[in-house]
Formats: sequence, structure tokens, C-alpha cells
Amino acid sequence: MDRKLGNRDKPGTACAKGDKLGTACASRSCQLNQERKKIMAETVASRILGTLDNDVLFGTPGDDVIDTLAGNAQPGEPPQKPQIEVLASGLDGPRKLSFGSDGALYVAEAGRGGPGASIPSPSQPGAVLSYGATGAITRIQDGTVERVVTGLPSLALPDGGDASGVHDIEFDAYGNAYAIVGFASNPANRDSIIQVPDFSHLIAIDNFDGGSSWTRLIDFGAYELNNNPDGQDVNTNLYDLLIEDNTVYVLDTGGNDLLSQRAFGGEITLETVFPSRTATDPITGQSVEQQSVPTAVTVGADGAFYVSELTGYPFPAGAAQIYRLAADGQPEVYADGFTNIVDLASDKSGGLYVLEYDADGILTGSDAGALIYLSPDGKTRTTITDELVSPTGLTIGADGDLYISNKGFIAGQGEVLRLSLEQNTPFSNRSPLDQATTTGATGLWIVASESA
Repeated sequence: MDRKLGNRDKPGTACAKGDKLGTACASRSCQLNQERKKIMAETVASRILGTLDNDVLFGTPGDDVIDTLAGNAQPGEPPQKPQIEVLASGLDGPRKLSFGSDGALYVAEAGRGGPGASIPSPSQPGAVLSYGATGAITRIQDGTVERVVTGLPSLALPDGGDASGVHDIEFDAYGNAYAIVGFASNPANRDSIIQVPDFSHLIAIDNFDGGSSWTRLIDFGAYELNNNPDGQDVNTNLYDLLIEDNTVYVLDTGGNDLLSQRAFGGEITLETVFPSRTATDPITGQSVEQQSVPTAVTVGADGAFYVSELTGYPFPAGAAQIYRLAADGQPEVYADGFTNIVDLASDKSGGLYVLEYDADGILTGSDAGALIYLSPDGKTRTTITDELVSPTGLTIGADGDLYISNKGFIAGQGEVLRLSLEQNTPFSNRSPLDQATTTGATGLWIVASESA
């Protein structure tokens, strides 16, 4: 998609909406039989409670992990790992992150819910998500970690896990801050049950003084309620925010669509709907409709928009795709073979950093996420690290380092990591933001090539 979208308010390809990224994984739909519900509830519970031994995360990747980052290793030697530093810990549901004009890193915290009104959980049959004003935006600057916006709305399980709340923060060209608040349910429940209008909105952050001051700008939940572009069940969960050319773009994982509004005013425009496809239910062996669940949008070096997807139930390994949006807004598959992608970042050379929430597939019960680099030609993949735990956000710093939200669905245990790529990537000591990348001939890539 060139940056010329704006007047294509049409439904596009319909997709099923029974599975939403709203929370630690996605809704399984009310058609699930009792056996499947039990298995999936146990799976989600194990993820949220962190029953996987997080100290045992550095084992050998499975056969489905393609290509390995070798760094300075010689052929036949084990790959070197990037230096990983914990910048912040003890966060409540860290999601997407962004650098401000002041050079500080800002992190959206979805919160841990609270004792307020409740709605059914989209990821645990029989469980509920309850409201609390526990969401926040945290600033990391010069070694200081501080919650600079508090009291943002949050929905979570009783233990504080599986939260839905503020999911992303971005800054415009003037340094003004904006955030999106998710919901993971029918927006009618926001108004009739939760009665907190901030959910499903784009908001403007008024200041970063530690208080609770923001302004509601755009009600994307109302758009889903009134238009329901894919024609399936009404569900909204704003998950990724992009501000480009004075236009705000929002990915709604609940609606499986990309929405926009020019100059933060006027009508909301439907840019595209991401298509569903057929998968095999591992419980019944029958064919089921698997939705896309788009999770991140970034502008590539070619000016086009690239969008990643988590995929809906049954979340199969190797089924997640990256779309490139054509000039007419239609999504075209750019790369496939990934697993449960949760975020995406582009470098100036045209390569993409791909963050997998669960590199083995959500239903495996594993918490092991991964960061993969996709070469500018889309054909070579390099696993930078598989030492992540349910990661949920990714950004590139001016220093060329990568910053990742880790343990994103475990209340009180969330982290922000910095991955230093020096001497451990095909970029040697140079920033991935400032140089072109080649494969093979330079000898910097010691990986196997595979067509995407």
C-alpha cells in the first residue's frame, strides 16, 4: 500500500471473528466442544500463570525454526547470541513501545484489571475479565523507569493476567503522544456493562506527570459496532497504532481490519479486511475457518505498508503470514511460514524484524517467543534470538538496538529488554537503520537460504 489510501470504504474479504488476540491468546468461539474447551483453558492457564520454567528457555530450537543467526561463528560452530539487557521489570502487561522526541522509551502497560464490572473472557471459557483503572504508560530514560501516565482502563482475569487495555503508544511529527485502548469484546458491552468509554478509543495523552489526563479522540469501537466490515460477529480490539503523513492507522485484531482517519478528524476509513482461510482442527480433525488476527503494521523502505498476523484458532505453527498492501489496499502475501507473529519493524534496507509471540504455536503450551530477521528480498530468515517469553512489542532505537516487551501477559512480571546487535548480526557494528543488507556474497550471513 502506498501512502495514498483513504477512500475505499468497502467490506473487502470477510473473515470469521471467533478468535481474537485480545488477551493471552485468542477467543476459541462458542462452537468449541467441551473437550476442546478444557484443553484450551488449561493451555491458556499455563501461559498466564507462567508454569513453564522460565529459566529453561535456551534450548535447541525445533526443526521448524528456519535459519539461525551465526554472528561471528564459523560454519559448524554454534550461533552466538545477542547481548540482552533487562531495562525494566515488574510491569503489568507491557505491550507496544515507542521512542519519543525526548529520546525516552515509552511503554504501554495493559494493566491487571481490578474489582469492577466484568465481561466473559474471550480466551478462557467460564472465566471473566474485570475492570480496573490499572493501565499505565511507563517511561524509560537514563536508567530511570517511571510510570508517567496512570489510571488507564484495564480488563483482566482475577489474577491480573490476560489483560486488555492500552496496547500501543506513538508520537506524531510534533512530539504529541497518542495511544490506543483495546477491549477484546463486543463494543456494546463497553457501554452497557463496563461503562468506561475510553475502551476502543484512540486517545491523546495530555501530559506525562504521573497523573491520569488524556482526551478521547476517535471511537473505533463504535465503527465496528455500526459497520462490522467483515460481516461476522461484532468484536473489537485495537492492537497496533501507526501515525504516518498526518493520518492515524489502527489495526483492529477483533475486526480483522485496518482503519484510518486523516488528520485526526472526519470519517473513519476502512483500508482493508484481512482474509480468513481453512485450517485443520487438531481436536476433531475437521476443517475450520481460521481468521487472520492482524497484529502489527509498519512502513517498509519501499513506502508500502506491511502487516503481520497472529492467526486464529488453531494457531498452527508455520501458518502466520506477512502481507504487503498493494496500491489498491488489498493484502498480498509477502512472506509466510511464521508462527503467531505479534509485532513487526522495518529497517531502511528493506528488511523486517519479525517478533513471534509463541514460536512453537500457542496450543503447545510453550512460552518461548522468537525474533527473526527477514532479508530485504524476503527470502532469507535469520533467528536472532529464541530466548524470549511471550513477547508482545518491538521497536528499533536510534542506536540500532532492538527493544522488546517481554512476558507481556504475566501480571507484575513484564519486562522491557534491549538486544544489542553489535558483533552478533549480519550488520556487524553498523546500525540496521543506516545501511544496506546483502546476503551470501559478503560472507556476513552464515545461514541457509530458503524461499519465503
